[in-house]
Amino acid sequence: MTSLDKPPLVTSTVKWRFPAVHPEGRKYVAISAGITLLLTIVSNVLFWPLVGLTIWVAAFFRDPVRTTPQGENLIVAPADGLVTMIQRVAIPRELVGELGEAPLVRVSIFMSVFDVHINRTPIAGTIRQVVYISGKFLNADLDKASDENERQHFVVEARDGRKIGFTQIAGLVARRIVGFVKPGDMVAAGQRVGLIRFGSRVDVYLPDDCAPQVALGQRSIAGETVLGRIGGTAAVGIAQ
Repeated sequence: MTSLDKPPLVTSTVKWRFPAVHPEGRKYVAISAGITLLLTIVSNVLFWPLVGLTIWVAAFFRDPVRTTPQGENLIVAPADGLVTMIQRVAIPRELVGELGEAPLVRVSIFMSVFDVHINRTPIAGTIRQVVYISGKFLNADLDKASDENERQHFVVEARDGRKIGFTQIAGLVARRIVGFVKPGDMVAAGQRVGLIRFGSRVDVYLPDDCAPQVALGQRSIAGETVLGRIGGTAAVGIAQ
């Protein structure tokens, strides 16, 4: 085949754009903007600080487009943030029925108030379980927050029967966990499944044949960072 016989190269252009504000946050942006306008009538001194607050609220609920790596052996990060824990732990009792009783490796991702707070499913499959539990609002960076804070558990089952559990955990500032899916829903890898309003952490429970691909202190990007690889080699040691 000569160069003249080769099919034309297909190219495309991707342009950067401002992230949209998720519908869940639009009312908060509107409230913040309304308060800004109202209080500005009382004092012009408050204008710029309140404008800054409105911009921050809009940024908090930003919903950027993400490109999820393809591969049935990949588990992607469900949250933006800092990887703060990689440790083998006991399974939450709410997940034992789906994941079994044996301890699994838990990867914890802490979200600051400056991170994107839209959470995504680590794998494609069917939502088998969604369990909401009311609780405290301790600092989400604490280990005991997994058992004591307000939280919402998810279990997703892949086509091959593999199940991945992950948990949204409210934190010191967070006061509301919002879910977008219910048991029986089909989801694609990296699909939006919920958000934590003004907070704080997501835990992912990796199966024993899945090797962590992130390190402590690494920053993850929801729907894009490869958190684990089935049958792979662990990137770091695991605390026992």
